[in-house]
Amino acid sequence: MADDPIALFDAWYAEARASEPNDPNAMALATADGAGRPSVRMVLLKGHGPDGFVFYTNREGRKAADLAVNAHAALLFHWKSLRRQVRIEGAVTPVGDAESDAYFASRSRDSQLGAWASDQSRPLPDRATFEDRFATMQARFDGGPVPRPPFWGGYRVAAERIELWQDRAHRLHERRLFVADGAGGWTEGLLYP
Repeated sequence: MADDPIALFDAWYAEARASEPNDPNAMALATADGAGRPSVRMVLLKGHGPDGFVFYTNREGRKAADLAVNAHAALLFHWKSLRRQVRIEGAVTPVGDAESDAYFASRSRDSQLGAWASDQSRPLPDRATFEDRFATMQARFDGGPVPRPPFWGGYRVAAERIELWQDRAHRLHERRLFVADGAGGWTEGLLYP
């Protein structure tokens, strides 16, 4: 059992992209605040490789506040059509400006404007307020490119643990656990289902 968990993830992710009806890149992101209180939400995987798993967000929202005081997170992919899940745990670092700029530029214009209009995770008095802010951003950037807001960017979860779970008959599931060995490799073992 000397497989590379990133290569295994790549293979499973390719299958999910071919078979999952909605958002095969959706992943649950779990963070904890400074007091250890957990929070989980769905985000979208926007890049991955041996250096980690990348998502983008408003850096003034709750998840960013959690990561500022506790720079560790857990991810969970659940691909129901394949009867598989992948759990990833690791340290989190901000993605650099150039990489964040490149991804932001690839988003639809309305998504770019929405990033400017949203005070993510903060109270919103009513939907009309958000729609008015969106219209204000449309006017502000009318006829020109929409730059990445200074408060918006990516995070990279550097995998320290990766578990690949495969459904099996009679709940006799297969669970393969990979743990980073600190020297660029992985140790592998099995877990009871």
